[in-house]
Amino acid sequence: MAHPGRRVARKLDSYTIVFLMRPPDAPDLPSAELDALQERHLAFLQRMRDEGHALVSGPVTGQRDPALRGITIYRTSLEVTRRLAEQDPSVQAGRLAVEVFTWLVPSGLLGDRPASTIESD
Repeated sequence: MAHPGRRVARKLDSYTIVFLMRPPDAPDLPSAELDALQERHLAFLQRMRDEGHALVSGPVTGQRDPALRGITIYRTSLEVTRRLAEQDPSVQAGRLAVEVFTWLVPSGLLGDRPASTIESD
């Protein structure tokens, strides 16, 4: 039982979130090139999941900011995630940009393979 006024330490798992954003200066590409780029983008995300770097990824709808296109949850550190996400063919083509940050969740909530686990009080 916790004592009044005393905070209880708990474990938090660290994951890295990537917001995929459409930059205002994204290049216009012919339809066939966009289709091919989208296929390479989806293959990249699948490879990140298959290799165990990413937990889940997908597009978003109903967001207030139409520039937000998708979200990926990575199991890797901030630096590694940024390096990996910047290898996405759509990012390299300038059609998407990445915003990368750490997300803390209760330990074990998303499985047993987070980027790291920390103690929080």
